[in-house]
Amino acid sequence: MNNNKTALVFPGQGTQRPGMGRDFYDNIPVSRNTFEEASQTLGWDVAALCFGDDERLDLTEYAQPCILATEIAMYRGIASLYGFEPDYFGGHSLGEYTALVAAGVIPFSDALKTVQARGRLMQQASPPGTGGMAAVIAEHLDIDGIAKTLEGLPLDVANINSSDQVVISGRADSMDIAQIRLEQAAKTGQPLRFVRLNVSAPFHSRFMLGIKDAFKNVLDSISGALNPDTAGRVTSNYTGGFHSGGTAKLIESLVAQLSNSVKWRENMQALADKASQIYEVGPNRPLKRFFTDIGVNCRSITSFAAAKREFA
Repeated sequence: MNNNKTALVFPGQGTQRPGMGRDFYDNIPVSRNTFEEASQTLGWDVAALCFGDDERLDLTEYAQPCILATEIAMYRGIASLYGFEPDYFGGHSLGEYTALVAAGVIPFSDALKTVQARGRLMQQASPPGTGGMAAVIAEHLDIDGIAKTLEGLPLDVANINSSDQVVISGRADSMDIAQIRLEQAAKTGQPLRFVRLNVSAPFHSRFMLGIKDAFKNVLDSISGALNPDTAGRVTSNYTGGFHSGGTAKLIESLVAQLSNSVKWRENMQALADKASQIYEVGPNRPLKRFFTDIGVNCRSITSFAAAKREFA
């Protein structure tokens, strides 16, 4: 590991909140310009949706481009003020797209349109009310054991976040029996928490398979604008390591990410093996505690004030 190297990670959906990015918009011209660019690209006022009390912010189709725009506005603002230039990038689920933009792999405008289409397709993949996700929290989780316990149920392991947390995804009406099975399978004396997540679709599960072709068409439409040469600096949720190969391999990995587990614990280790300083930039800080699980310090920046404290 080179002690001079830095890595930057971006959280994904679920981190949105009213007012996110407003302090960057008000204080840094390049951040304001980023929100304006997003609005021009998508044809609706991204800043107004992010800053106001708009229920659409929790709809997948809008949440995804809003989070991406906010994170890029924050990153560009920090870079412009403090010369922050990370060596490596990573992102959790939707955050992988922010990472690819920050690394120069996907143009910002193309990424915005792509994630809006992604969000729309992901919502359409499962009728409202039929899909669900839940976090399984306990010490030293056995991923293979959890998958075996879920056998026969329309549920999959969606996110491998840490040794103490995984997220399962699938049919909402199977969650009760999944909880019973997992609690019965837990080691004697080991408490297990089962936390239902407030999501509108079963992300990263078999129920996303039906939209793979449509989403591949979206990515194929921007393939000429992609720069896979810099993708080797970005971790892949699908493989667990860094992206490798050309444009076709990049698209393949992003399509596969829809219906496969997010291998975030492997992503964190890959980044920690390369960099001694890791930063999280986004509206909230869910990734910081996951890094703690592997014994790595991650500094989180969720506001302009925090950026000033860290870099000024």
